[in-house]
Amino acid sequence: MAKTRLSVNINKVALIRNARGESRPDLIQFAMDCEEFGAQGITVHPRPDERHIRYDDLPRLKEVVTTEFNIEGYPNRKFIDNVCRVCPHQVTLVPDPPGVLTSSEGWDALANKSLLKEVIDEFHAHKIRVSIFLNAAISDVAAAAETGTDRIEFYTGTYAKNYFQDKETAVHPHIEAAKEAVKLSLGVNAGHDLDLDNLHYYVSQVPDVLEVSIGHALISDALYFGIQNTVSMYLHQIAKK
Repeated sequence: MAKTRLSVNINKVALIRNARGESRPDLIQFAMDCEEFGAQGITVHPRPDERHIRYDDLPRLKEVVTTEFNIEGYPNRKFIDNVCRVCPHQVTLVPDPPGVLTSSEGWDALANKSLLKEVIDEFHAHKIRVSIFLNAAISDVAAAAETGTDRIEFYTGTYAKNYFQDKETAVHPHIEAAKEAVKLSLGVNAGHDLDLDNLHYYVSQVPDVLEVSIGHALISDALYFGIQNTVSMYLHQIAKK
């Protein structure tokens, strides 16, 4: 089994900062603190309206992130140009239309194959690893492999929604899709609505998950437990037997 890394999505920290139009909380220091407390990556997702992460945050974060810097977003021209200027370790492509509140589904990789291939080739030319946000289905994994992507990130929102009703059924598509990804030499990431309740079961059941990206739940838990304790709690859920 691969050792799963924890990447902390700091969008919600930027959202609080932007609410007052000031610099508090300090987004850059927060990212550095997350790493100091054990996080193995920092994720950001700039939206077209820059309501939380702003494009001018990206170069400042690239300067200080010493683990892995992952930038998520829809590949319009502005996003592509900004990512290529910053050259993070990883870019994660999501199919979100403008104005959407949060990511709620993966790419139809077959229907968007030409678009994805073109964008992935451009990022590869800048030596940036690419992951694409995907629903947990074997057919989608097979289509994703044809785009040239390095990794896929499974959308785990449906899993999280159904976890308490029937966790075995909820996780089953992810297990089968992950096995297919490994066969096709694709790395597997996961994210969306993973939390302290459902995280351990997911990473213990789904084979070879390289990275989980967690933001909303983790930052919400930090309001109660503090960010240092919270990062430790999430790392414990990943590592425990």
